[in-house]
Amino acid sequence: MVRPFAFVFLVSLVVATPALAQERFSLFVPTEQDDVPRMLKLAGLRDGDVVFDLGSGDGRIVLEAAKSNPTVRGRGIEIDEKLVFESRKTAQAAGLANRVQILHQNAFDADLKEASVIAMWLWPELMRMLRPKILKEARPGTRIVTRIWDLGSWKPDLVDTDGAAIHVWVVPAQVEGYWSWTLNVANTKRNYAAVVEQRFQEVEGVVRVGDRRGVLDSIKLNGDDIAFTLLITLPGTKIVRHAFHGTVKGNVIEGTVSIQHEGSDDTVVLPWRAERTTTSAYFAPTGVNSK
Repeated sequence: MVRPFAFVFLVSLVVATPALAQERFSLFVPTEQDDVPRMLKLAGLRDGDVVFDLGSGDGRIVLEAAKSNPTVRGRGIEIDEKLVFESRKTAQAAGLANRVQILHQNAFDADLKEASVIAMWLWPELMRMLRPKILKEARPGTRIVTRIWDLGSWKPDLVDTDGAAIHVWVVPAQVEGYWSWTLNVANTKRNYAAVVEQRFQEVEGVVRVGDRRGVLDSIKLNGDDIAFTLLITLPGTKIVRHAFHGTVKGNVIEGTVSIQHEGSDDTVVLPWRAERTTTSAYFAPTGVNSK
């Protein structure tokens, strides 16, 4: 039999736990005003940017962004209705209401497609929970800026430690998978089948051309911009150096490749178009007669 006081305690605990959790993740602690310009500077604020602040509080980050550049727009996302009302009044008084919008919304429901900069200063657990949403929904090249806390195993691209730590990440295009393309090298049409692995902006890859395989070296992925090199001996040629540079557009990469043969100073620049595929010739049998 449950004693009355014990029952009351259990009910109180069940009711209070969600409230405590909500308080933990929604407690408003404003970003230090001196750190706001540092955050915007490290994020590389530029003309035409649309700055989102997930958990915008009193709106100071999006308001500062709009004040600093007349072509910048801001959108604050805030769950506390009182803070939404106050920040809207501040935007109106500053003459920025036409460029700064404050939404009464949960950060997980925000539409991130328009954002080119996303600011956050939330509990580290909450920012970590927002990471998958950002990687899935934000456009490649969107800059993410946080204060003090980072985004777990996703390594920042830039860090400012002159004061409270400021971190910036660039959302990478999704390039993991199988890719194929064709190039005319040494007057011969050659098919390339690549396998690419990715963890955030860190990318590795291998490729097969005919019966030859090689490693994609020095891969750099910055937003939707990708570059890498390849050294490979192709049938009928000496070692051939490839330098690829392109733009990721969903399931297509378009750009150029510079080709140089070993022992030659001549470089040939060709158009390059790679397409994502569902299967890859990289895994086809090689046989024992390859040289």
